[in-house]
Amino acid sequence: MDIITQFIEGRTMYAYEELGSHIENGGVRYTTFAPHAKSVQLICNGDRFKMNRDDRGVWSIFLHDSGEGDIYKYAIEGPDGEINDRADPFAFYSEERPKNASIVYDIDKYEWHDEGWMKDRSKNYDRPMNIYEVQFGSWRIKPDTDEDHRFYSYDEMSEMLIPYVKDMGYTHIELMPMTEYPFDGSWGYQVSGYFSATSRYGSPDGLMRFIDKCHQEGIGVILDYVPVHFVRDFYSLHIYDGGFLFESDYENERYSEWNTALFDYTKPHVLSFVKSSINFWCEKYHVDGLRYDAVACLLYRWGKKENAINDSGIWFLKNTNYDIRQAHPGVMLFAEDSTDYPKVTAPVQFGGLGFDYKWDLGFMNDTINYIKTPAYDRRYHHNKMNFSMSYFYNDLFILPYSHDEVVHGKKTMLDKVFGMQNEQFATIRALYAFQIAHPGKKLGFMGNEIGEYMEWRPYKELGWNLLTYPLHDSLHEYIKALNHIYLNTPALYECDYDPAHFRWIDADNSNQSIFSFARSDINGGEVYCVFNFSGVPQTYYLKVRDMRTFEEILCSDRDIYSGSNMTHGRRKPYGGRLALRLAPFSAYFFRAIDG
Repeated sequence: MDIITQFIEGRTMYAYEELGSHIENGGVRYTTFAPHAKSVQLICNGDRFKMNRDDRGVWSIFLHDSGEGDIYKYAIEGPDGEINDRADPFAFYSEERPKNASIVYDIDKYEWHDEGWMKDRSKNYDRPMNIYEVQFGSWRIKPDTDEDHRFYSYDEMSEMLIPYVKDMGYTHIELMPMTEYPFDGSWGYQVSGYFSATSRYGSPDGLMRFIDKCHQEGIGVILDYVPVHFVRDFYSLHIYDGGFLFESDYENERYSEWNTALFDYTKPHVLSFVKSSINFWCEKYHVDGLRYDAVACLLYRWGKKENAINDSGIWFLKNTNYDIRQAHPGVMLFAEDSTDYPKVTAPVQFGGLGFDYKWDLGFMNDTINYIKTPAYDRRYHHNKMNFSMSYFYNDLFILPYSHDEVVHGKKTMLDKVFGMQNEQFATIRALYAFQIAHPGKKLGFMGNEIGEYMEWRPYKELGWNLLTYPLHDSLHEYIKALNHIYLNTPALYECDYDPAHFRWIDADNSNQSIFSFARSDINGGEVYCVFNFSGVPQTYYLKVRDMRTFEEILCSDRDIYSGSNMTHGRRKPYGGRLALRLAPFSAYFFRAIDG
């Protein structure tokens, strides 16, 4: 059975190998699936050519004089006789917005240099994973440029972003959607080209070089991916061939709350289309993971648990995740899922959805609500910080403080904190240490590490000038130190998902707003983590098992981090306890040493 027939029947994840434009035999073959169309013409560099249809609704033409860089569209006549120009759904490259034609591109010409990385990469269950979430176009913006030319290229960003991420101690970069999209303000979540790396930052080989260089520096790359809905701009997938090829035939099931069109996974070719796109980014761009956006909408109608189960969406997830896992054992699949749907990270063959990780949005919401609470009231909300461990081992969780939390009037992470400025900075230092110490992999959005007060805006770069102020600069240095402590402390990452390696010491000390627990590695080495979220200094006796000397490996209150320097250095326990003096809004890590 050929690939196109498999595509139509929902049986392939390699549809891009046949559909679209492909350079071959001194020319280019153009192929599109448009079963509702009465006629299709190829418009190439301004000239028109009639395409031929087979009995499956596949239209094709071979042009001998065509080649890489040619600009093309399909003029599709629908059943009603109306003709519309369409971009190629399988285009590998697109014109830079506001233009929207497709461009012939040799997707296989780039020579990769990441063989060692690809051979060694894994799901990172027993490795550190601390993800830096980035919106490519607003991390840095070119000075003194207009709105349409403000972006640095893929290659320019390679020179700036990769050294920064490595120096700061992050292990992975997660890029907000890089699939082509028409409107900057959508942040990439309203997609027009599912096989096309956005041309805002250059050509596809530029993104390949960026990923290749990340791998050569030991940094993984994760892409945000949008499997639920697509943009309604009429040159793209919407009513593509005059019929509802990618969306539902029923109007009440066709559109989303974001004014986009929903993929209809009851149609087999739609399953093949999206699964092929996911596989494409793994095969051609060597990505190390994909984070599926808005998974709740694939589990329930309109993403609401009180509505009916979305059977076709669940089938898409199971079918796709199983096939991707088989083809790419080292690629991670992340679910951004706000529901309590069971077995999200269980393998498909055991009744699960087949994801490798699930975003713990409960942890995110609870801990943020806790720091919003005045310190004197936190004793009444103590469970917001310890509740996550009551369900943590039900799935494989990642702990996110993502872009969604610093937009639309929600305030930035720092500005959410109740209190005066010094209290805000001290609390956010303690919170980020709590995230690092808590079991689960980590994710933070760009700007969190410099203490942004201005909500993220995609048309403005991060407030790097803040680093000229001591409080912000010291927070930046603290996050760097915290990240490197995480990288160098196996107890904080090796056994994230084994309950035998986490132990509450003090989970219910609401009167003091203190939490303490121990983490251990596979060799039994322990790290003790203590947090004081009250607004006053506290005397605290930490129960320990080891009678050796303990050293303090983290104190969020050090003066170099703009704290009061209430530190401990090295000390020995007496009666199985370490006597500690905890600064207000502080975090401490301890480990036993010889001597």
